[in-house]
Amino acid sequence: MMEAAFVWISFHETLLTYLGITSLITLIFTPVLVLIAIVRIPADYFTYEREEILEFRERFNPAILAMTLAVKNVAGVVFIIAGIAMLVLPGQGIITILIGLTLVNFPGKRSLERRMIRQKKVLSSINWVRERSGKPPLRLSRD
Repeated sequence: MMEAAFVWISFHETLLTYLGITSLITLIFTPVLVLIAIVRIPADYFTYEREEILEFRERFNPAILAMTLAVKNVAGVVFIIAGIAMLVLPGQGIITILIGLTLVNFPGKRSLERRMIRQKKVLSSINWVRERSGKPPLRLSRD
C-alpha cells in the first residue's frame, strides 16, 4: 500500500509541486485579502435589499456586468476548489472556501451572508478590525 502511494507521488511530482506552491501562496495572501475586504466593505452593505441591488446593477452596461459576474464566479469556483484541496494540503482551507462562496452567486446567498454576519463573535471580530482601520462598524439594519 505504501509502495503504491510512493509510486503515485513519483508520477505526480509536478502536480504536487504546483498544489504546494498554490497552497503556500494562498496561506500567505488569504489573511491579507480577508482584512482588505473587511475594511473595504461599505458599513451599510447588509442593509440593502435585493431589489436595490438589482436596481443598482441596471446602471451598468449589460455586457460589462455579465463579464464581471462571470469572472467573479469563476474566481469563486477556483477559491472553492483550492480550499477543498487545502483541507488536506497546507493552507487555510475553510477560509478559502468561504471566500469562494462569497464570490459565487447562488440562490439564498444574501440570507446566508446575513445569517453569518449576525453571529455575535463574527460581527464583533469584523467590527474590531474595522475600528482599528478607522472605519465605522457594520450596520445590520437601517435604524
